[in-house]
Amino acid sequence: MPLVSVVIRTLNEERHLEELLNSISNQKSDLFDIEIVVVDSGSTDKTLDIAKAYKARITYIKKSEFTFGRSLNIGCEFAQGDYLAFVSGHCIPANDNWIHELVLPLYEGVVSYTYGRQLGRDTTKFSEQQLFDKYFPAKSKIPQVGFFCNNANSAIRKDIWNKFKFDETLTGLEDMYLAKQLVDENERIGYVSGAAVYHIHDETWSQVKIRYEREAIALQKILPELHFSIKDLFSFIFVAVLKDCKEAFKRGILSSELTSIIRFRFAQYYGAYCGNHIHRQLSHEMKIKYFYPRITSMDVTHEKKENRSFASNESKQ
Repeated sequence: MPLVSVVIRTLNEERHLEELLNSISNQKSDLFDIEIVVVDSGSTDKTLDIAKAYKARITYIKKSEFTFGRSLNIGCEFAQGDYLAFVSGHCIPANDNWIHELVLPLYEGVVSYTYGRQLGRDTTKFSEQQLFDKYFPAKSKIPQVGFFCNNANSAIRKDIWNKFKFDETLTGLEDMYLAKQLVDENERIGYVSGAAVYHIHDETWSQVKIRYEREAIALQKILPELHFSIKDLFSFIFVAVLKDCKEAFKRGILSSELTSIIRFRFAQYYGAYCGNHIHRQLSHEMKIKYFYPRITSMDVTHEKKENRSFASNESKQ
C-alpha cells in the first residue's frame, strides 16, 4: 500500500506528544500504510524518548538553522512516503480516520495539497475558537478557491513537494506561500473538514502577539501589496471584539470571557500591525523570539557559546 509519512516538528513537546503519537498509531485505513517522522530542534525533555517508544524515525535540525520551512524540508527529505502529512506537536487527531480522510483527495488526484479542520479544546481561548470556526468550517471544499492552507494539519504529494519545496526564509506561513505557488501553476488545494485535529495553543498573551507578528512579516512576501495602517489596527480590534462579545453574550458567558476577548484581539492585531511594519533583516535574537518564544535570554547566550565552540572546532579540523 502507498506509504504516508507523518512529519512532526518538535521542541519539548512531551506534554501532548504521547497522545498525538498514540492517535497516529491507531489510525485506520485500507489504502495507506503510515510511518512517523520527527524533526527535532533540540528537545531537552522526554520528547525524544516518547518518539522512540512509538518507533518514530527521528532526524534533527540545529536551533541556529531552524525555520519552519527548513525543518519541514528536512523532514520531507528524510521521509520515505509517497505522501507527506504534517501535524503540529501540540495537535491531536479527532478521529481514527484522520490520515485516510486527509490523504484520500491526493490519492484520487483531485488536489495536490490538502489541509484539515482545526478544533479547540477546553483550554482554547474564546477568540481563537472563533477563528477556528471561521477558517476551518464544517463543510469541505475539494478543491477550494484561493491559497489558504495551514500546516498544523495538512498533506501533500511528495512529488509536488519535491518540485516546489517550502520557502526556508519565511518566519511563518510557509504553507500559504507554497499553496500560492501551486495555485499559480494551476495546481489545486483542498480543505477536508473530516480530517480534524484538536489544536492546543497554551500561549501567554506575549506569545500570541509574537505569533501574529512573525506571520505578518511572512505575509509581506506573499501579499506585498497588503498594508496595515494604525486606522486598520483600531478598526479591526473594535470590530473583532464586538463580534466576539455578541457571540459570548448569546452563549451566556460574556462576563467570564470579556477580558480574554479584549486581550486576544489586541495581541492578534497589534502583533499583525508590528509585523507589517518590520522591513529589515532579522537578527539572531529576533529569530529566536519568533521561532522559540518560550526561550529565555539565558538560553540565547548559551546557544551563542555553543555556536562559537562549534565554529572553533570546525576551523581546527
